[in-house]
Amino acid sequence: MELIVLGVGIVVVIVIALILVNFFGIWFRAYISGAPVGIGNLLAMRFRGIPASLIVNNRITAVRSGIMVEATQLETHYLTGGNVDEVIRALIAADKAGITLDFNRCCAIDLATRGTGKTVYEAVRTSVNPRVIDCPNPSSGKSTIDAVAKDGIGLRVKARVTVRTNLDRFVGGATEETIVARVGEGIVTTIGSANSYKEVMENPDRISKTVLQKGLDSGTAFEILSIDIADIDVGENVGAKLQAEQAEADKRVAQAKAEVRRAAAVAVEQEMKARVEEMRAKVVEAEAQVPQAIAESFRSGNLGVMDFYRMKNVQADTQMRSTIAGDTKPDSTIS
Repeated sequence: MELIVLGVGIVVVIVIALILVNFFGIWFRAYISGAPVGIGNLLAMRFRGIPASLIVNNRITAVRSGIMVEATQLETHYLTGGNVDEVIRALIAADKAGITLDFNRCCAIDLATRGTGKTVYEAVRTSVNPRVIDCPNPSSGKSTIDAVAKDGIGLRVKARVTVRTNLDRFVGGATEETIVARVGEGIVTTIGSANSYKEVMENPDRISKTVLQKGLDSGTAFEILSIDIADIDVGENVGAKLQAEQAEADKRVAQAKAEVRRAAAVAVEQEMKARVEEMRAKVVEAEAQVPQAIAESFRSGNLGVMDFYRMKNVQADTQMRSTIAGDTKPDSTIS
């Protein structure tokens, strides 16, 4: 019995020794740093698969910077897939800059930026040090924003938008692409409302003032500080180009209508020719009936031989006169 008790005691001593070997350094470092973490908590982290050194080191950093964060809060954020290092860095940066940012919101921003290539620390740093966004974004393949004034002259504009992060709207707020799109829309609208391109060229700041008054950062994760026109150039005379294209289109329509009228006139002409030929056919048909009528008159006794010869003499005389007058067409009334 005594051997069993002794064996159990040895095992307990070995387990305690192993715990002390593994966790004493971390526990002691946290203790002397003013951010103590119990041995039991350290052992529980090992069983939960949480790196104890990560939690303890970040808690020490936070506490030494004047930010009270419990180890359990850091453990929870780690288990949800968050980046504990970035959260503590962001909290410290916000605190030093005088920005109000609590731990829960910081964790929410960190989780929202996961997989986007951005971090909560960058969001806080942008809130402290504003960043500049090119409009349009060069990665979109466009180098300028093109707009047309009322006089038809096009303008090419490059703008730079200075923004800072709005931490209160960062979670669920629209991204940089929305800012760029809204600013581009505002520039096009402002130029389009100008009576002449000269008004815009003389006062480029008119674009900035008009666009800023629209509150384009509403519902986004950023606050627009300024919109600066980096470059503005005169483009094509779009109005003249459109008028030329309209004139060309009108000409084609007129040509099409003229072709329709010409085709109709040709059709009428052909119809008239057909009618002339039809009438000539009727004349020939009527002339063919004359010899038959003469023959019938001979048979019925209504026409004598002398009458027939007198008619022939008249026809011969008429044909002679026609020949003298220049009409060579033979008279085919009687064959």
